[in-house]
Amino acid sequence: MREEEILEILEDWNFWKRKLDTGVERREYLERAKAFLETDMVLAIMGIRRAGKSFLMRQVAKDLIANGMSPNEIVIVNFEDSRFTDRSVHLLDQIFETYLQYLDPEHKPCILLDEIHLIDNWERWVRTTNELDKAKVIVSGSNAQLLSGELATVLTGRHLDLFVFPVCFEEFLRFKSLEIKDKLEMIHKKIEIKRLLREYFEFGGFPQVVLSKKKKEILVSYFDDILNKDVIRRYNIRKIDELIYLAKFYLTNISSPVTFSSLEKVMNITADTIESFSSYLKNAFLIFFISKFSFSVKNQQKAPRKVYSMDVGLSNAVGFRFSENIGKIAENIVAVELKRKQSRDLLTEIYYWKDYQQNEVDFVIKEGLKIKELVQVCWDISSVETRKRETRALLKASKELKCNNLLIITGEYEDEEKVGNKKIRYTPLWKWLLIDKI
Repeated sequence: MREEEILEILEDWNFWKRKLDTGVERREYLERAKAFLETDMVLAIMGIRRAGKSFLMRQVAKDLIANGMSPNEIVIVNFEDSRFTDRSVHLLDQIFETYLQYLDPEHKPCILLDEIHLIDNWERWVRTTNELDKAKVIVSGSNAQLLSGELATVLTGRHLDLFVFPVCFEEFLRFKSLEIKDKLEMIHKKIEIKRLLREYFEFGGFPQVVLSKKKKEILVSYFDDILNKDVIRRYNIRKIDELIYLAKFYLTNISSPVTFSSLEKVMNITADTIESFSSYLKNAFLIFFISKFSFSVKNQQKAPRKVYSMDVGLSNAVGFRFSENIGKIAENIVAVELKRKQSRDLLTEIYYWKDYQQNEVDFVIKEGLKIKELVQVCWDISSVETRKRETRALLKASKELKCNNLLIITGEYEDEEKVGNKKIRYTPLWKWLLIDKI
């Protein structure tokens, strides 16, 4: 590419001569990114397509400028720009050389490479740039394997990962101009919070979806983009119809146990192919799995895994009607929130528990060698039989796993109940989603 062409593209994506839209500030991610920038490591920003990685990069750049860095010392490169026709590693050299020549930064620059996985063999270029201290490097991508697998091989011990999720419920409220500053305000605005939770249940937390009126149309387009750009093209999928069917099956059956062998009969393709397709969908952050807890690794691997969507809005857009599956959606929202917490603490592990009598606990939270908490999600606890079933499973798991921190997340009910020498807490979902964030 000619230098003039490169410079024209870069000017459109940078703060050099214009103000760029930075969206609603993702405070937690911004603070964590700033802390990572104080190290000499490459920062890898990962997450599902359209979760807000590009806007986070702009927010990082804007914050650096606000704190005294010259706009000329920051360069953002968006490799999804269709004007980049040659996506070889040579393009990276051309971009960086053109930037240095025309902007002439006084100090070491910060280069933000958005959707870097579109460039072949980019990893070694990033490593060399980092090792030679030519620039502070931030990369982003929409594939877990690419950024945590291939990057880890080339940049062992030289990179830090930041996982970006669709907005959590506390962020969702801020996007809706409702900021909860303390517990008193949370109680005072309870009715409005619960109304907005209903919207969150139906349409999820993709930033553009939250702010747009054409929510379902956007969600359907996201589903198509994720499959086409992050799965079909990347892995050269030939059995496209089968892949789409599997993706829709998972999004329709969130919060449910699945095995590849049982799906083999339903889909009429081999369990090996289903396993491969499932890993691709997981790597694209469309879905994730939670394994059954067992002290035996072998038993853990053989047991069914529960499948969850990274965003419930996608499930509602291409899967089932949300009003008919509100309990499963509530459980999925809890699962995503636990995954969000897990991304901040790598010692945390998440499982479900089930015994031979079919007693089941939705989430087992493990930290190191210790079981920290057992969590049930039951939207409607009003039935005596339902309450007995949920508490019986919790108490059995509590005894087996030696954990007395017992919680049932509900739709409305809030209380504490003592059963023998154990205490069970009941907390409404809306409060559980906010209580640790205010």
